Amino acid sequence: MELKLLGEIFSFLYAICIAISVIKKNKTDLMFWQVLDIVFSILSNIALGAYSALASNTVGLFRNFLSYKNKLTRNNTIILFILCIITGLWANNLRIIGLLPIIAVSSYTICLYITKNAQQMRWALVPNLLLWFIHDVYVQAYPAAIINITLTIWTAIQIYRNRKTETI
Repeated sequence: MELKLLGEIFSFLYAICIAISVIKKNKTDLMFWQVLDIVFSILSNIALGAYSALASNTVGLFRNFLSYKNKLTRNNTIILFILCIITGLWANNLRIIGLLPIIAVSSYTICLYITKNAQQMRWALVPNLLLWFIHDVYVQAYPAAIINITLTIWTAIQIYRNRKTETI
């Protein structure tokens, strides 16, 4: 029971950081908060026993840091994409649900390399958040699940509001 509570606490901290990230106006600020959110997500994954999410998020941490430092190259992206799939599949203890973090992290890795601005990042974030929502409900990371579905809606609103200020 103590690990579950700890997982929930880290899930809540993750939720705060990801929420802050989606309101940021530029990609660098957005990525700073996504570096922090993934650290808390990893800690939550450990406590809740979500090992494919743990493996995928560990690769995602390196990806987010490289993106934050504007050093996410084509070669880094390819390596991280492959590493995410291999480590995620190796660590998967949740069958089909365990595939969701692998899909989310690997696809977002490609999106981070391709995207140039915060509006494009928001578009990439919506399906990512939906995959994490399903996973988080299954592993009982309820604060993260609540924030992920809320942020899916919020991000869609931000996409709509910013449709004229930034081009895709």
